[in-house]
Amino acid sequence: MQFCSVEIEEAMGCVLVHSIRLPSGRIAKGTVLSTAHVEALAAAGTAQVTVVRLEDGDMLEDEAAAAIAAAFSLDAIRLSDAATGRVNLHATASGLFVVDRDIVDALNRVDPAITLATLADHAPVQAGDMVATVKIIPLAVSGATVEAAVDLLKGRKAFSVRPFRPCKVLLIATELPALKTSVMDRTAKLLQRRLDPSESRLIEELRIPHDQNRLTEALVEGLARPEQPDLMIVFGASAVADPQDVIPAAIRAAGGTVEHVGMPVDPGNLLILGQIDDVPVIGAPGCARSPKENGFDWILNRILAGERPTSHDITGMGVGGLLMEIASRPLPREAADRPPNALRVGGLLLAAGQARRMGEGGPHKLLAEFQGVPLVRRSAEILQASQAEPVVVVSGHRRDEIEAALSDLDLTFRFNPDYPTGLGSSLVCGFSAPELGGCDGVLVMLADMPGVTTAHIDQLIEAFREADGHAIVRATYQGKRGNPIILPRATFGAVRKLEGDVGARAIIESSGLPIVEIDIGPAAHLDVDTPDAVTAAGGILKE
Repeated sequence: MQFCSVEIEEAMGCVLVHSIRLPSGRIAKGTVLSTAHVEALAAAGTAQVTVVRLEDGDMLEDEAAAAIAAAFSLDAIRLSDAATGRVNLHATASGLFVVDRDIVDALNRVDPAITLATLADHAPVQAGDMVATVKIIPLAVSGATVEAAVDLLKGRKAFSVRPFRPCKVLLIATELPALKTSVMDRTAKLLQRRLDPSESRLIEELRIPHDQNRLTEALVEGLARPEQPDLMIVFGASAVADPQDVIPAAIRAAGGTVEHVGMPVDPGNLLILGQIDDVPVIGAPGCARSPKENGFDWILNRILAGERPTSHDITGMGVGGLLMEIASRPLPREAADRPPNALRVGGLLLAAGQARRMGEGGPHKLLAEFQGVPLVRRSAEILQASQAEPVVVVSGHRRDEIEAALSDLDLTFRFNPDYPTGLGSSLVCGFSAPELGGCDGVLVMLADMPGVTTAHIDQLIEAFREADGHAIVRATYQGKRGNPIILPRATFGAVRKLEGDVGARAIIESSGLPIVEIDIGPAAHLDVDTPDAVTAAGGILKE
């Protein structure tokens, strides 16, 4: 393969390196130039073109990518057609993507022209997700190089998707007086959400005192159920202190074995893994009460995919095991001098307004469905999936319906009884929530902004952290201020003193703090205050 510039008369049969736009249309990069192409280029006054001149045995990029991709041994994975030197691989089932790093590394070392990128080992995927991509860098590559890559893959499995299998799960929760019932309720709902991708289900939740003997009885009784569980999960009311604590001791007393206590994944250190009569038992760490990724997810997903993690597996999870902090857990990681990326930003979702412009007695804009999901829930899920932690929702008008739409999410609700007075009272209510009191900043999001995404929120939070938490950060579009906005701790006191139907604009302008503006596009201005606005934004109003 020769990369060169040639006179237009010599270009036929060569591969075009750069796209060229002609009056008659565009000739794309990678096109093998025909007589018609050469004549069109000449007619347009093109004297020279940069091309790749193929040599004997060379393969074009698409042909090479397709040949390598076809050599993979695939389980629950399908190939896309080759295009621009790339073949994408997609999961055909929900499960765990399992990859052999040695094979991937060896393939990438055959020749710089050939690349294979994949998801991380044991990453959870849903059907349709891209799990890997083969990309040929140049426009053509030696056939011998492709053959070497194909030979490397013969008889070896580089990766696969291990489909989740539906499991029947028994939840046993121990109780102490300090543990709120509402926390236990949310724990069960959140666990079911973690089980949903595998179509697994909770067959029962048992709540018992935090006592070894009672837990032993519950484990034995659980296995004797007519509908025997495939997995038992124990959420203890108190954190595990040592291998002889209540949960591991109860597993042994019930005739089981404890595979491992603790894991080098943080959050998730205090996990317990055992089994009784070949039924796995997980002692969940406290961080598993949060929807944020933690070590519990790693073990649960492996079991749901049919694996049986061993002590050796768990002790090998330390590399990559330092996950994003869950700020709401009782003993978060904390350094004396926190770097900017450790600044804690809470999320405040305002969903208390009366929506007067929707018409008297009309449908509620926050209950309008966008892609089948109520707008208020969509907003909450976007905020919850971001780096904002914790998330507080202020409700007011039609409180029951709003909170019902969010009932199974791990959120904190604050009811604003003064919601008829306007925005100021909702801000006071939200900023008075104890959950946000320890935050370095609070991101305020209006619940009726369907264009805002998790990426937008994280972009604002990163800007706040880059400013060391000493600036106001607000979304803009084309130089005009919009929402969401992040208010730093220095403004909290002033916000709590707001009155009437006023926002935080006066506080922002008089704070003396720098204002960082982040253009997030039209989403910063898109709210839906009228039925026509809801419909124009893609929503469906519900009576």
